[in-house]
Amino acid sequence: MTDQAVDPDGAEVSAHPVAKGRFLGRTRELKELRADIERAGLDTLSGRKAPRARVLLIAGRPGSGRTRLAEELVRRVAGRYPDGVLRARLSEPGGTPVPVEQVARDLLAALKLPAPAGAAEDDLTAALRTALADRRTLLLLDDAAGADQVDALLPEAPECLVVAVSGGPLTGIADVRPCTLGGLDTKSAVELLTGHTGAVRVTVDPRSAESLVEACQGHPAALVLAGGWLAARPKAAVSDLAKRLHADVEEGADGTPLARVFRLVYDQLPGPAARILRLLCLAPAGLADPHTASALAGCSVDAAHTTLDDLVAVGLLRAVDSPLPQYQVPGCLHPLLRAVAESHERPAELQLARARMLERTVRLLQSCRAITETDSPQAREKLIGMPRALRFPNPRAAADWLRIRRPALLASVRLAVADGELDTLARRLMSQLVRALAAHVGTQAAAPDLYSVHGLVLDVAERRGLPREKAAALLNLGDLDAQTGRTREALARYRAALDAGREANDPYATGRAMESVGGAHQELGDHDRAADWFGRALAERLARGEIPDAARLYGRIATAHTYAGRYGEALRNWRAALAGYRRGGDIAASARALSEIARVQEYAGRPEESLRTCQEAVEWARRAEDARLQAALQLRLADTLDRLGDPAAARLHRAAAERMLGEEAPEDVESPDDDANACEIRTASSED
Repeated sequence: MTDQAVDPDGAEVSAHPVAKGRFLGRTRELKELRADIERAGLDTLSGRKAPRARVLLIAGRPGSGRTRLAEELVRRVAGRYPDGVLRARLSEPGGTPVPVEQVARDLLAALKLPAPAGAAEDDLTAALRTALADRRTLLLLDDAAGADQVDALLPEAPECLVVAVSGGPLTGIADVRPCTLGGLDTKSAVELLTGHTGAVRVTVDPRSAESLVEACQGHPAALVLAGGWLAARPKAAVSDLAKRLHADVEEGADGTPLARVFRLVYDQLPGPAARILRLLCLAPAGLADPHTASALAGCSVDAAHTTLDDLVAVGLLRAVDSPLPQYQVPGCLHPLLRAVAESHERPAELQLARARMLERTVRLLQSCRAITETDSPQAREKLIGMPRALRFPNPRAAADWLRIRRPALLASVRLAVADGELDTLARRLMSQLVRALAAHVGTQAAAPDLYSVHGLVLDVAERRGLPREKAAALLNLGDLDAQTGRTREALARYRAALDAGREANDPYATGRAMESVGGAHQELGDHDRAADWFGRALAERLARGEIPDAARLYGRIATAHTYAGRYGEALRNWRAALAGYRRGGDIAASARALSEIARVQEYAGRPEESLRTCQEAVEWARRAEDARLQAALQLRLADTLDRLGDPAAARLHRAAAERMLGEEAPEDVESPDDDANACEIRTASSED
């Protein structure tokens, strides 16, 4: 398996941003880490077989080069692990731990293994351990917030290796091999500085370069910022910057070397650039693009794009290797940006910037979905009315944007819901994200993401006392639970949705919930309760004169009776369904109802009646121009004729079915009692 990287929200990337360029220093640390891999563990020394993978810990402050060292170690030893390298970040830039469930899901996706939507954390981590049990894999866990995260993901395979990166010890994990980082050695630090400033300024004044390294205490992130500052000022001497930093220390300036260099670099930024930079602490998952920066600062997209590139040049941002312009806020700078934002912006201004960013994201998602609705005049009109910067040239470009920005979009939803003061925007954002994912990815493929979004919709609905949206979220979650085999959990969701629908006096949600409760009981094999709940839903539909839905429910009741062996009741309900379909002019559904009547007649031991009904169904399927249904019915006719002792006629019908579908084997006839469509998230805005 090839190397893969997984970011906090599951997107695969080619390499960690800091892994670019030549690796400098850390010779002793690398030697010790490689020796630790070979060294016998405590279990081996005591004569026991090691139960789990060996863990190497690289500990250090953010910006100390801990991730860069881990990447270099992985690069050098990856050849010994033929099943590949897996990477995951365990904390977001702001320090918020990534849920273990999400990390396990992303690692399973990197292994191309299923991770059912809504599966519990224990189930996912168990599946991950099972997947790695027979592999020789190297697992890099970056920015671990604590030992519990790492422990939950440890493979039960001694042949695997885990390299964990953290700010401190992982107390509680046995036999951890720690490597604590300080600053770079002077020679390597000067080389790092030279890579930004060029060789001339360092060569002519090597003592000042060493003095600057001393002022930065060899801290790699501080040296990168210092080098960027000097690169942007070709006429500035290295000694000038070194003196300024030493003067700050002598004057008792607060903070770490990184904080002092950051303050100096930030203070000399132009006003608009400084404002964009400090507001990027609000960027979801630390990922920004020109639209994010534009919305946060209230400037044009082009101006934001130029500023972001300028900030990359001085080391304040990292450009992400991506087909679209995308930038990452270094985790070590995130607390510094937040502090300067809170000191320069009033809380109301920060909230307004966050609201502008969410509103821009909503509009981009609207555009992303609308580009797929080429047959809708309303969608085309809405698309034309949008600013050019928000429009996508074609559906492929919209799908690429959705895929690339997926981690940031999901993080936007989480942050909007956690905020608690922007619930209207959060509801619109979630609604548009669900619709965009359904349009470009499909509900099945996007099920894990949809499950988490619907869970957040439920949180907001309960917080705001919105029973209609609560019912919709519960129905959607129940459907996803049912699709992944968690039928009892789905049943509980459906019952809660029924209560919420009744509270909201929403007939659609109430009817859907009743029908879904019946479907769950049927899946659990309780056909009597299933028929009872379908009957309750049917009464609601009949009371409102909804004939097509009533016909479908007659079919579901008939199916429950068929499973229970009550063929007389089944036939009566299928005939009622057939009458409803004919009344509504639905020829294809009528053909399917006739085919089900023929099936039940056959189960009841009435093959002659089944044969006649099946022939009538074939005629209706022909009128409906449904070749697949015709073929399936021809095969059913053949089976019935075989049982009636007419093999010659049976062969003719089988040949007819083969002619209709060629070499493709026809699928079984679908019953007209398919589940209703997923309940949409209700929004507060008709614009959506």
